[in-house]
Amino acid sequence: MPSKSTEKAYLSHPEWVKGSCGCGIVQFEIKYPARWAYHDHSTATRTVMGTASVTYVGSWRKRFRLTGGEEAVTDYRDDEKGITRRFCIECGTPIAYERDASPHMINTPRGLFSESVGREPRYHVRMGEMPDWAYTGEQVNPLKNYPTVLYERPRKTKKRKAPDEMF
Repeated sequence: MPSKSTEKAYLSHPEWVKGSCGCGIVQFEIKYPARWAYHDHSTATRTVMGTASVTYVGSWRKRFRLTGGEEAVTDYRDDEKGITRRFCIECGTPIAYERDASPHMINTPRGLFSESVGREPRYHVRMGEMPDWAYTGEQVNPLKNYPTVLYERPRKTKKRKAPDEMF
């Protein structure tokens, strides 16, 4: 049996997982594993992010650290909701979402990490606010001549037959 010191060498993940904004100026890390991961379908997040939903990774604040580009981080504060959102001033990438109600936690968009964060997103927040145009798992098919594009086939409506003895 390997000792505790050599056991670490066998881990398949780093102790800290690196993430960065789209332009690479802002860099950060969270300690592996993340506390949680969830899909946020709320109207507030959709409005700020411009997407149907966002997948976040939650981490204890003490297990999150900026490792570069701190001067390129700006924030938007919503005092009414007690929320702070942080962004890169160069490319606009959202970096963090923080709530006054959870002062010890910080949430980061999952897409900013290229490696596993140790948690799968199994939770859905505010599904009742999901827009009617959001993808919900319908069957998709390849679009001819566009190998990276998939599309949903239009739903077929049933034609109603007129009764034979209508008139």
